[in-house]
Amino acid sequence: MKEKALKIIEGVLAQDRKALVEFEAKEILKAYGLPVPKEKLAKTFDEALKYAEEIGYPVVLKLMSPQILHKSDAKVVLLNIKTPEELRQKWEEIHENARRYKPDAEILGVLVAPMLKPGREIIIGVTEDPQFGHALMFGLGGIFVEVLKDVTFRIIPIEEKDAWKMLKEIKSYPILAGARGEPPADMKAIVDLMLKVSKLIDDLRDYIKEMDLNPVFVYPEGEGAVIVDARIILK
Repeated sequence: MKEKALKIIEGVLAQDRKALVEFEAKEILKAYGLPVPKEKLAKTFDEALKYAEEIGYPVVLKLMSPQILHKSDAKVVLLNIKTPEELRQKWEEIHENARRYKPDAEILGVLVAPMLKPGREIIIGVTEDPQFGHALMFGLGGIFVEVLKDVTFRIIPIEEKDAWKMLKEIKSYPILAGARGEPPADMKAIVDLMLKVSKLIDDLRDYIKEMDLNPVFVYPEGEGAVIVDARIILK
C-alpha cells in the first residue's frame, strides 16, 4: 500500500507539482483501504460512455486538471447525468467550461463517477504544525465547519480510543448520534476512516503536507461512508 502511494507521489513530483488532482489523491486513499466511489478516469468520450454504462446512470463528470483545483469555480463538475445523449452534451460542456476558465490548462481526463445518495457530511483533514508535526482534524461538514468551526484535532498517529473521543468532542455530535428521530450515523465507519488516515499520514509524513477529505458522506449505522472529494498537497 505504501509502495503504490509512493509511486503516485513520485509521478506527481516528477511533473514539478505539489497538488494532486482528485483522481490521484483517491488512488492513494484506495491503496490504504479508504472508501472511495467506483470511479474511472476517461481520456475520450468513448471511454466515458463505456465507464458510465459499467457504473450505471446517473453519473457525475469531474474534469481533472492540475491547473484547475477549485473545480466548482470553473464549473467542471457536472451532476446527475442520466442518459448517453446527455453524457455527450455534458462531455462537450465540461471541456468548454475548462477552456473558458483556463485556456492553457492541461487536461488529464474526466472522472466518471456514480451519483451518490446524500448522507450526513463530515470533514476529515490533516495539517502539519512546525512544532508538533501532523494533526488530524475531524468535524461535521458544510455550515458546521465553514461558519461554526466545530472541529477537533489530535496529533498523528492516533489510536481507536482517540478517534472515539474526537467523535464525541464536537458540539454537533448529537446530529451524528441521531437527533430528532434521525437514525444514528455509522460511527464505526467514521472511526475506521480516522484510523486509516492516521496510518496513511504516519507512513507518508515525509511527503504529505496537507490533506482534506471533504465532503465525506456518512450513512446510517451499518451502511458505511464514502469520500466524495479529496485534496492532497505535498511538501
